[in-house]
Amino acid sequence: MTRKTPSPTSQPDRAEPGKPVLHRRNRHSGRYDFPALIAGCPELTEHVIVNPYGKQSIDFADPDAVRVFNRALLRQFYGIKHWDIPPGYLCPPVPGRADYLHGLADLLGQNDDQAIPRGTSVRALDIGSGANCIYPLIGHREYGWHFTGSDIDAVALGSARAIVSANGLAKAIELRQQTAPKHIFNGVVLPGDRFDLTLCNPPFHASQAEASSGSQRKWRNLGKLDPSRKLPALNFGGQAAELWCEGGEAAFIARMAEESALFARQVYWFSTLVSKGSNVAPLVTRLKRLGARQVHTLDMAQGQKKSRFVAWTFLSETEQASWRAERWPKR
Repeated sequence: MTRKTPSPTSQPDRAEPGKPVLHRRNRHSGRYDFPALIAGCPELTEHVIVNPYGKQSIDFADPDAVRVFNRALLRQFYGIKHWDIPPGYLCPPVPGRADYLHGLADLLGQNDDQAIPRGTSVRALDIGSGANCIYPLIGHREYGWHFTGSDIDAVALGSARAIVSANGLAKAIELRQQTAPKHIFNGVVLPGDRFDLTLCNPPFHASQAEASSGSQRKWRNLGKLDPSRKLPALNFGGQAAELWCEGGEAAFIARMAEESALFARQVYWFSTLVSKGSNVAPLVTRLKRLGARQVHTLDMAQGQKKSRFVAWTFLSETEQASWRAERWPKR
């Protein structure tokens, strides 16, 4: 197998290498219209501040502010009228999550006539959908895809189900519990399932101490450490399984790669976010050994840092063409 460079379709209209910007279809480019956000979500008013540049913003060191801001963004841009998460659960940044989905959409549309397949005939599996259910919500609103979300945490799944039900999306978003924490696809992907793509935001850290240290380092870099103020350990929250696992990100994505080979004919594109650039090469090497036919690595903008996702398929070009013809509507 040779590692292919993504076609222009799979990374469109981005800045030059090393300077990632939000995807051209990402709704969150530019400054936010806070009056419009507040009109749709009045509770945001109490969290709006004026930053050092004289612009309206929110205090990203305040978990409540981040949660309400996400609620306002989901209402204004995606028509999600009811959204909340239990205290202490991960509250991810919406723009970065949307970018991952747009990158995956480009990957699906890179063949044939370059059109992105839309509608519920396209099936996506979100590994670790969490209490927030962000990927299924945005992915369905943007592309009409059907999502299956999985998680090991029953409380998180309860929250996600409440969000799905409150927004009338039960036919578009299905949720499954992973009862074996050491497994990723086993027990979630059923014998009759076919998924056009899988996505995952893996736990980055190897321990709670490492996660806390990383958060403090982030505050230091942003110049927000203030001895007179008690800052939260993690402004985006997060339970143990959302933030750390034994061996950290490297071990998790290695397990994902190994298990993906067992479902090689049931998934078109597997993918995962990879936070640490040093973890990419070992993952690609492992995927080659496992027999992946194609591997793509795409850079993305993720707030203040550069991130990327890695996508791979075990299907030959002929098998891919047959998959598209059989499963995707005429575009």
